[in-house]
Amino acid sequence: MTEYLQISVAYVGTDGQALRALEVRTGTSVREAIEQCGLLDQFPEIDLDANKVGIFGKLAKLDQAVEEGDRIEIYRPLIADPKTARKRRAA
Repeated sequence: MTEYLQISVAYVGTDGQALRALEVRTGTSVREAIEQCGLLDQFPEIDLDANKVGIFGKLAKLDQAVEEGDRIEIYRPLIADPKTARKRRAA
């Protein structure tokens, strides 16, 4: 009998945000879950080879298996260097 897991995938883009809940088979990888949820169609700027991903705020690998209740997060690239931005605000 195949076991299924309840997970979610989140992304905040420049044109909006999305949180998708989905059911996947045990052993599904982070990449497979992202592909199944449909966010790649809604947000074509997502490039899984360039964007980092995480689970509950901790970096994850695309080939890592998901677990029950995981929230996969797709991170956008930084638009400004944090160190430079702090210096600018402090000045």
